[in-house]
Amino acid sequence: MSESSPNLTIREMGVRARAAARVLRSLPTARKVAALHAIAAGLRANAPAILDANAQDVQAALDAGLPEPMVARLRLDARMLDGIAADVEAVSRLPDPVGETTPAQSQPSGIRVSTRRVPLGVLGVIYESRPNVTVDVAALALMSGNAVILRGGKETVRSNAALEDVIHAALRAQGLPADGVQVIRDPARERMLELLKLDDLVDAIIPRGGAGLHRYCVENATVPVIVGGIGVVHVYLDPSFTRDPADRARALEIVRNAKVQKPSACNALDTLLIHEEALGALPDIARDLQAHGVTLRTDPIAHAALSAAGISSDPATDADYGTEFLALTASVKTVPSFEDALDFIAARGNHTDVILTRDEAQAGRFIEDVDSAAVVVNASPRFNDGGQLGLGAEVAISTQKLHARGPMGLRELTTTKWIVEGNGEVRG
Repeated sequence: MSESSPNLTIREMGVRARAAARVLRSLPTARKVAALHAIAAGLRANAPAILDANAQDVQAALDAGLPEPMVARLRLDARMLDGIAADVEAVSRLPDPVGETTPAQSQPSGIRVSTRRVPLGVLGVIYESRPNVTVDVAALALMSGNAVILRGGKETVRSNAALEDVIHAALRAQGLPADGVQVIRDPARERMLELLKLDDLVDAIIPRGGAGLHRYCVENATVPVIVGGIGVVHVYLDPSFTRDPADRARALEIVRNAKVQKPSACNALDTLLIHEEALGALPDIARDLQAHGVTLRTDPIAHAALSAAGISSDPATDADYGTEFLALTASVKTVPSFEDALDFIAARGNHTDVILTRDEAQAGRFIEDVDSAAVVVNASPRFNDGGQLGLGAEVAISTQKLHARGPMGLRELTTTKWIVEGNGEVRG
C-alpha cells in the first residue's frame, strides 16, 4: 500500500508522522538540503501532471460557482510552478536553526546548562485554496526537521494529491520517510476535526485561511493552535506625506500596491485612514484605485471630498471598518488627528499597519504605539511576507503572541530544550 493511501485514518497518519519526525529531527543539514533540491527538481519534471490536476480543480471550482478570488488563489500555471520550485530551493539556502546551542553556563551546583534548538515535532496545517501552500509548508517543515500533516480545501484535492506524489517520490529517492509530508485527501470536515483532536500525536495546529476557519480550529482543537493570517490592514496617510508632489506620487503607488497587487492576500490593504488635512490627495488615489477595479466605501467626509471632484463612491457602514475584504474593495476613513488614527487602529488592527509620514517623531510613535504583528513606515504592507522579510517562505503570518508572531519561517517552527550536564552532582 502506498504511504499516501487515502484509506489511512487520521490517527494512522498521525502515528506515521510521529515516526517520521523522529528521523527528520536529527537529519544533517546537507541531507535536508538534498531532499529539498530533489523536490524542486520533481516539481519541474512533473509539471504537466501537476498542471493537469490543477486545471481539473479550477474547472470544478468554476462549475461550482466559487468566487473569483478563491479561483484565482487556486489557479497554477507553468511560470507559477517554476516559482514554487525556486521557493523550495530558496528555503534550502537558509541557515538551519536546528541544533543551535547556547554556550554552557556552569551553576554553583557544578552542573553545566545550555539550550538547544529543536523541531516542534509534528505539525498539522489547515488551509484553503492555494496549492503553493502545500509545497511551501512541506519545504519549511522538512528543513526545520518537522513532519507535517496537510489539510487543504476541498477545491484543491487533485492539485494537492499530485504535489504529494511528487514530494513522496523525492523523499523516497533520498532515503527519507515519505510520511514526513502527508496530505489528507478526504475533504470531509470530519477528517479536519479528527486532526484537531489528535493531541497525543500532533504538536501544533496552524490554520491558514479566513476568520471562520481560525475560529473553528480554536473552538474545536485539543492540539495547541497558532492563529495567523487574519486581521485588518490599515494605511494611514499623514499630511506631511502629501505636501511634496513626489510624495503624493509615492503615496498613490504604495496604496495601489497595497490593494491591487494581490487583493486576496492577508497583507492587502483593507482601510485607508486619511488625515483631514491630507484629503487633497484623495481624489488622485481614488481615481487610480477605481481604474484598477477597486470599489471604495467612504465615510461622509471622504465621500463629500470625492463627490466635489466628480468621483463616486459607496457610503461606508460601520461593518466596513474592521473587515478583511480579501478582494478589490477598500474602505476609507477620515480622521481629524494622528491620535485618532492610532485609536482607530488600536480598536481594529493586529496584522499589518502602515504609516506614510515625513515626521520622524510621528513615525517613531507609530512604531511604539501600534501593537500589530508588523508595523511599516513609508512602504507597502505587502512586505509583511516571509519571502520579503528574508525568511525564504512562511507557513503563515501569526497574529497572536504565543508561540510566534508575524511570518512563521524556519526558526518559528522550532523550540528549545534544556541540556544539563553533570559529573555525579545531586541536589541538596
